[in-house]
Amino acid sequence: MAPYDDWNRVEDEDDEELQDASSFEAKKDVILFCIDCCPSMLELREDPDDEDAPKKCHLYAALDAAMQIQKKKIITGPNDSAGILLYNTTKSSENKKGQGSEIKPNLYLYQPIGPLDVAKIQDIRALLDAAKEDPEELRRMFPPLEDKRVPMGDVFTSCNWVIRDGAPKTASKRVFLISNQDQPHLTNSQQLITSARTTLTDLMQAGVTVEPFFINAEEEQFDLNKFYSHVLMQNAFAEDEDEEKDPSVLPESISIARIGDLLSQMRFHEVPKRAQFSIPFELGAGLTIGVKGYGLVTEQKKGGYKYFTDLGDRIEAVVSKTVYLDQELEGEMDRSNVFYGMSVGSQEEKTEDITGSVRPVLAGQRPFYTADEVRSFRTLGLEPGIKLLGFKDRSTLAFEDNVKHSLFIYPDELSYSGSKRTFTALLKTLIKQDKIALVLALTRRNSSPLFCALLPQEEKADDAGWMEPSGFHLITLPFADDIRAATVQEGYRAPTSLEEAAYAWITKLSLKGSGYQPDSYPNPALAYHNAQLEASAFQEEFDEEDFEDLTEPNVDMIHKRAGKLMKDWKLALLDDESSNMVSVVSAGSKRKADVSVDETEIRSRHEAGTLAKYTNEQLKAFLKSKGLSVSGKKADLLARIGDWLDDH
Repeated sequence: MAPYDDWNRVEDEDDEELQDASSFEAKKDVILFCIDCCPSMLELREDPDDEDAPKKCHLYAALDAAMQIQKKKIITGPNDSAGILLYNTTKSSENKKGQGSEIKPNLYLYQPIGPLDVAKIQDIRALLDAAKEDPEELRRMFPPLEDKRVPMGDVFTSCNWVIRDGAPKTASKRVFLISNQDQPHLTNSQQLITSARTTLTDLMQAGVTVEPFFINAEEEQFDLNKFYSHVLMQNAFAEDEDEEKDPSVLPESISIARIGDLLSQMRFHEVPKRAQFSIPFELGAGLTIGVKGYGLVTEQKKGGYKYFTDLGDRIEAVVSKTVYLDQELEGEMDRSNVFYGMSVGSQEEKTEDITGSVRPVLAGQRPFYTADEVRSFRTLGLEPGIKLLGFKDRSTLAFEDNVKHSLFIYPDELSYSGSKRTFTALLKTLIKQDKIALVLALTRRNSSPLFCALLPQEEKADDAGWMEPSGFHLITLPFADDIRAATVQEGYRAPTSLEEAAYAWITKLSLKGSGYQPDSYPNPALAYHNAQLEASAFQEEFDEEDFEDLTEPNVDMIHKRAGKLMKDWKLALLDDESSNMVSVVSAGSKRKADVSVDETEIRSRHEAGTLAKYTNEQLKAFLKSKGLSVSGKKADLLARIGDWLDDH
């Protein structure tokens, strides 16, 4: 049977440990780029960063951003899908057979939704290269509507049909809406607004999220209040659906000030917000709501490798499969008949009553457990969910209680009707009374129950428009042995003057605005790896000098801003008496391995013909001790040692 390290691990592809993020990373992602082709989107403009560069239009930048996103996702998410839908163009897809055959007039499905493919991306690149040579190519390829506009209701309806026909049912589906028209219709009609809001609701009920990217005009800002604030809805807590909402519900981060920032803004929203779990939240006897949990911190790792087989005319990926074989029957056995136990010696194994409800285990016999029993050991017989236990003052939650990454929970209205209102009432009450909630949480069927604290968070917005959503932080509380006493018995505090000197240069180097955004600083090792894969996939030459590590500090700027202040702080630190009491532990030097070999051992190995078992370092050490040359390969070293032994 399986060893002790493995016997209590129930393999279940559908119920993996929450800490193994593959359960939500493996979910497919679908992005439909919905791009406006109105005349202003095709108007040629000069590049503000390079006056000598050829003129380009907003449609060119949008297609280029869509291509770059697909190039990146083909490496990081090869199972994802993408498509491109253009509207406000006379090149229509209404008579096109197959996917998208039902889309409205004056919409053109340039790229149907399908798995990411190098050939499709190269087609977009070829189109952009042609547009770079001839700026009027995009206007000839996608002639704009001059005298009318496509109703946004038709746009959302067509998006729904395209995604319905091409996207997998279990995928996370999103529409990237790109436009520079704050008034998409020539007339401001309430009927058009109502139609757009209704069709957008249908789109969202189908599980599709719309993420708009609005391009500001050179002379004025994109005005959301003209149309989109009445149509696009905010996914916030509303106690009443008929409650009047703030017209500026859309975050400013989706408003593109410079067309060159379109790609960077898309990359912020490229990774979908996938829920790690969706479970019930029991507030009391007979009162249950639904919640979803999201991981705020997730490490992105290199993708797993795959095996491929050569079938002669093509190469296909190998699909791995785990099966259990019966040694006696010499055939595959049902997984439900596999039992788990410990390897504890050569005791007599008796499994006659293995299927009984009560299985007494006599002395000298080995105990066995079914997969359900092993799972019950871990879950204590509980079903996934969160159970409210009580409340405590917020001051009782200490900083050191957060021993692992917390999760963020949000109401799930689709699971239980009324979840948003009940969730909001609990949130506001805890914020008002400055309390936290204590809960017992089992987030997944194959994980262990934990005692957690629910820390309420109120919705906030700063000057840059970045928002902290309303919800609860699910903080795992530590057990008694998770927190140990510090080894330092006495600490030293810096004087006020030294603190003020440090605060001066820290303030100069602090990030302004929305603070640190991880999406702006990708992992350099992962980015370097993906850049090589991308160059290989598209048969491009990879130049290491072109790779930019965004995590490297700007030393010149640091010295310019705070160089003098840092120097003053260091001088003050040297003069402070308390700093001299702190001992700095230096890392010990690593001792080199002994590679010396005795002449007697060398001679005996030479006579036995096993001299090649020595390493190059050992052979070179022997030659050096005899004053001989150590150059050449291992065969040269062996020949040189053999000649010396024959002569001596």
